Amino acid sequence: MMANVITGLRILVSAVLMFCPVFSPIFYVLYLIAGLSDMVDGIIARKTNSVSEFGSRFDSIADFVFVGVCLIKILPVMDIPIWLYVWTAVIALIKIINILSGYAMYKRYAAVHTIMNKVTGVLLFTLPLTLSIVPLIYTGIPICSVATFAAVQEGHFIRIGKGID
Repeated sequence: MMANVITGLRILVSAVLMFCPVFSPIFYVLYLIAGLSDMVDGIIARKTNSVSEFGSRFDSIADFVFVGVCLIKILPVMDIPIWLYVWTAVIALIKIINILSGYAMYKRYAAVHTIMNKVTGVLLFTLPLTLSIVPLIYTGIPICSVATFAAVQEGHFIRIGKGID
């Protein structure tokens, strides 16, 4: 129950984030609250033995809303090189193939929560926090490298049936 409240908070904070000036102090505070809520809700659900199918799907919806708001707010103010767009599109294509192949094999959405997916998430989460310090051209390569490895690994695990949720 508490985990779902925290997940709901992430959706609410994401909605408020939509109306904040990008990279303002309030933007960063809300961004951190939303991101930390994503890290905490699953831990609380496991510790309180309240993991549920609803909670898992609700978490995915909250993640989608948070990421969507961040993309809408952050992408327009970034100077993104073409090669980074292309690389990101390739990663997205791999992820789509993973989803489709998982559905074809198991007749349902087959998610794999790998350590590398978590590392990718942490790197992507910290990216907006570092943009004023480290230019995107320097952070893009390591982040995309890790994300590519994570996507390929996830596809491999889906195909061999390892760690399917």
